[in-house]
Amino acid sequence: MVTEANPAFGQRLEPPKSRLAADPVPADVAYQLIHDELALDGSARLNLATFVTTWMEPQAGRLMAESVDKNMIDKDEYPQTAELERRCVAILADLWHAPQPDNATGCSTTGSSEACMLAGLALKRRWASRVDDPARKPNLVMGANVQVCWEKFCRYWDVEPRIVPMSGDRFHLDAASAVERCDEDTIGVVAILGSTFDGSYEPVAQIAAALDDLAVGGGPDVPIHVDGASGGMVAPFLDPDLQWDFAVPRVASINTSGHKYGLVYPGVGWVLWRDQDCLPRELVFTVNYLGGEMPTFALNFSRPGSEVIAQYYTFFRLGRSGYTAVQQSARDVATYLSGHIDQMDQFRLITRGDALPVFAFTTTEAAVGWDVFAVSRAVRERGWQVPAYTFPADREDLAVLRVVCRNGFSHDLAESFLADLKAAVDQLDADSSAPTTSGPAGFHH
Repeated sequence: MVTEANPAFGQRLEPPKSRLAADPVPADVAYQLIHDELALDGSARLNLATFVTTWMEPQAGRLMAESVDKNMIDKDEYPQTAELERRCVAILADLWHAPQPDNATGCSTTGSSEACMLAGLALKRRWASRVDDPARKPNLVMGANVQVCWEKFCRYWDVEPRIVPMSGDRFHLDAASAVERCDEDTIGVVAILGSTFDGSYEPVAQIAAALDDLAVGGGPDVPIHVDGASGGMVAPFLDPDLQWDFAVPRVASINTSGHKYGLVYPGVGWVLWRDQDCLPRELVFTVNYLGGEMPTFALNFSRPGSEVIAQYYTFFRLGRSGYTAVQQSARDVATYLSGHIDQMDQFRLITRGDALPVFAFTTTEAAVGWDVFAVSRAVRERGWQVPAYTFPADREDLAVLRVVCRNGFSHDLAESFLADLKAAVDQLDADSSAPTTSGPAGFHH
C-alpha cells in the first residue's frame, strides 16, 4: 500500500515572510516547517549567556500549558490565579524581610524591566509630592553597570540619569560615589544585587549607611531601590547574613525576575514595596472590569497567568531548603569552573561566581594573537554560547567573557565546557603561532 507523501517534504512550500499566503496549510505542515526553522537557534541548555531559566520540571510545564489561556488581569474570572499571585507576593515579602509580609504591597509583572519602571515611577511620584516646583528636574543615581531598562525609565519619564562610571577595579556603584551625586532632586539610588557585567553584588548596606549620614547631616533623605533581578532570588538562600533587603530601613522597593533565578520560564517578574506608603495611591487604578472592581498598578494589562502559576508551583515544590540546594549547586558549578579557568595562563578572573553564580574573565599577555572575541567564536563551534563584550565608559579597555551558571547546568556539562574551552585555547595558540592562517580559527575535540 502506497501512502501519500508528507506535503511538508514532497512539494515546495514557502512559509510567509512578509504577507499572508492565499490559502491555509495543514496544521502538521505548519508545525513541521516552523519546528525545522527553530532548529537553527542555539541550544538553550548550552547558552551560558542568558540569565533566563531554560529548564523546568515536566509538571510545571503541564500546569503552564493548562493555564496559558487564562488572562492574568481577569481577577474576577480567575480568582484562584489571583490568589496564587497574592501568595507569591507574600512569600517574597517574607523572604525579603518586609515589615508586614502578610499584608505585602506588590505585584507580578512581565519581567524585571516592567518591575523597574513601576518602582521608578513610585520614586518619582514620592519626590514630586514633596516638591512643588515644575522647573525642577528629578534625577536618579545609579552605576554604569545597570541594566538598560533603567536608562529607558529615565528617558521615558523625563528623569536625569546620574550614572557613576566604572573606575579601575571598581566595576559597580559604591557608597561614596552614590552620595556625591545626590541632591534635593534625587528621587532615589538604584543598587544592583547581581551585576549583569560580572555577577557581583553592590554594597546595599554601605550605600544605605552613607545616605543615612547624608540625611542626618541636613542633606536630602534619599530612598534606595534594589534591583535584585537575579540576586533577589539567590541571596535569601545562600547569603542569609547579607544586609540588602527590607531589613535595611532605607530600602523602599525591590524587584526580581521570577524567570531568572526564580527558576520559572519567561516571562514573569515581581516588584514589592516596603509598605503602602512607599507606593503612591495615585499609581493604583481601581478598574471595573468584567463584573468586578479590582486594583491594578502594572504597566501591562492582558498577559497569561501561566508564569505566575509556575512561580507558585516552584515555591511550593522546592520550599526554602530546595531553593537553597538548587542555588548552591549553581554557585558550586560557577566557582568550580572559575577556579579551573583561573589556573590557565591565558586567563585572569574578574569575579569568581561566589555572589551570583556568574563570573567574568579576561585574557592575559599569555594569549598571543587572539582575544576574548576569538574564544567566544571558537567555543561556539561546539554549541556553547559565551558572550564576549567590553565594559562601559571609563573601562572600555576591558573586554571579558561571562559565564552564567543556572539550574540544569550540571557539573557534567561544566566538565564538557571546560574541556572544550581548553581545546579552543590550544587551537587558538597553535593558529597564532603558525606562519600563515586560512580562515577563522577552529578546534578539534
